[in-house]
Amino acid sequence: MKHFLRLLPLLFFGWAQAQEEVVQSVYFEFDKFSLDPRQEQAVVNFIKSTDSTRIESVEIFGYTDDIGKEAYNFKLSTNRANTIREALLKNGIRNKIIVTIEGKGRILIDDDIIENLPEKRSKNRRVDVVLNLKELPKIELPGFYTAIQKKHVVGDHIYLENLLFERGSSKLTMKAKLQLDGIARQLMKYKNLQFEVQGHVCCTPPYQKEAIDRETRKRQLSQNRAESVYKYLVFKKIAKNRMTFKGYGNTVPLGKGAEYDRRVELVITKI
Repeated sequence: MKHFLRLLPLLFFGWAQAQEEVVQSVYFEFDKFSLDPRQEQAVVNFIKSTDSTRIESVEIFGYTDDIGKEAYNFKLSTNRANTIREALLKNGIRNKIIVTIEGKGRILIDDDIIENLPEKRSKNRRVDVVLNLKELPKIELPGFYTAIQKKHVVGDHIYLENLLFERGSSKLTMKAKLQLDGIARQLMKYKNLQFEVQGHVCCTPPYQKEAIDRETRKRQLSQNRAESVYKYLVFKKIAKNRMTFKGYGNTVPLGKGAEYDRRVELVITKI
């Protein structure tokens, strides 16, 4: 049995305020939800080694591979999540900070994936322990803006700080649409600007550059989010030949602070 530690700081543009997140994944054997002492100590150490003054809440999400019936896998994933919860409580983690214990069921694998299929399935038999941390002070970055400027250079980024998504979703919320309405009005004013809509995610281990969209169950969340923004701007009558869209998964961390590492943004390609 293996465990894999990943500490990934994130920016949630899908929340009312930026929130940093760090994650550890614990892997289980096929059809099992028991935890060995080494794994238990690793997940407890993960939480206790984090600055306790910054921990706002803990979320626990269980998963299974795609083998077997959906109802059975949902129950198994829930049992795995509860196993982690019990381990945390036993080791002195306060119950009141554990705000979510949820079994997500099975993770589907793309039909065209054949190579290393057993390994890919083994990495879906897991629980993700998510620490939500209190916000760090924002860091101002040159070339990054929250609105269209009178003068831009190619490569400027307009990051959409109120572009809201629910966890694992690429559907635009009402608040997201309101911000995009404002961006669309600005883009109509500066008609020469061309840009790429870039989608980014975090909270994935190094061997998985992309996250899963819960609606499609495909590992293309950043692409789907970028496409949602693109389609909405087309709906607002922004010409298609002015823009493209692309998902970058977790491959473009900014390295300027955790709160910038998950985002959807427009990148100027022509002025």
